[in-house]
Amino acid sequence: MTVTPALRPGRTILGISAVLLPFTADGDVDWKGFETLIGDTVAAGLIPAVNMDTGYVQLLDPDTRARVLECAARGCGPDGFVAGAFVGDEPGAPFAADAHLDALDAVAAAGGTPVVFPSYALNSLDDADWVAAHDAFGRRFDHFIGFELGPMFVPYGRIYSLDAYEGLLGVASCIGAKHSSLSRAAEWDRLAVRDRVRPDFHVFTGNDLAIDMVCYGSDYLLGLSAFAPASFAERDRRWANDDRSFHELNDLLQYLGAFAFRAPVPAYRHDAALFLQLRGRIASDATPPDAPRRDESDRAVLADIAQRIDAIR
Repeated sequence: MTVTPALRPGRTILGISAVLLPFTADGDVDWKGFETLIGDTVAAGLIPAVNMDTGYVQLLDPDTRARVLECAARGCGPDGFVAGAFVGDEPGAPFAADAHLDALDAVAAAGGTPVVFPSYALNSLDDADWVAAHDAFGRRFDHFIGFELGPMFVPYGRIYSLDAYEGLLGVASCIGAKHSSLSRAAEWDRLAVRDRVRPDFHVFTGNDLAIDMVCYGSDYLLGLSAFAPASFAERDRRWANDDRSFHELNDLLQYLGAFAFRAPVPAYRHDAALFLQLRGRIASDATPPDAPRRDESDRAVLADIAQRIDAIR
């Protein structure tokens, strides 16, 4: 039975914010807008994460993924950037360690911290082989981030057992892992394992429906923070300062998350584009052709939320 952990007021939160890859109305990548969003993230004091689900990494060709890395390297601050190391494969494909190592190497060569993005083959491995694969990654790279991604985000998503998670903590160069099950209980269990086995390991919450997981000891690597990185950074400062107004701002950001991450969950990326367009950060709410979109009626709700956030910051 999951035991609810104690709150940890006054702690400094490590915030990594996924960056939306915006598109123009003509269907091209909006590189100028992307650079703006990276700059906004760095200016807020958060670490940008690119080539993640929020950045449509599954839909990009290799040249575009490489250019994304170049933009992140140019625009990141002193804390650098993280990026998904993506391998596109098909159901039933055998695990290709070299392909994953190449993807990790591309991120590291650009100066970023690689995030092991799930694939069909990687997530078809049993617990022991999954841990062994990460151990092999760790022998090549001195730091990287693991990733559990639930099937509500991608069809090849998988959440591993606690035993496998504990095995991952034994890989010294794995500095943390993003956990995106959208389950408080599963994440609380991981925090308990982390505290018992390896207290310096970062549990990066990817729970956009429970962003207060940071109050219990998680850090974050969120898609939701792409909507408003400055507001997330301000929220984090209020928690570190034990400021009770943290809760007012967190509640409003959580309302945004509950709205944007409703089913179908991948359509949250269109809501992000709508929200950022409303705030004048990008020119268009366009998305790639194969990405799900929301109804135009979302625009009014998002505009109301944006006004409320601005009023309490």
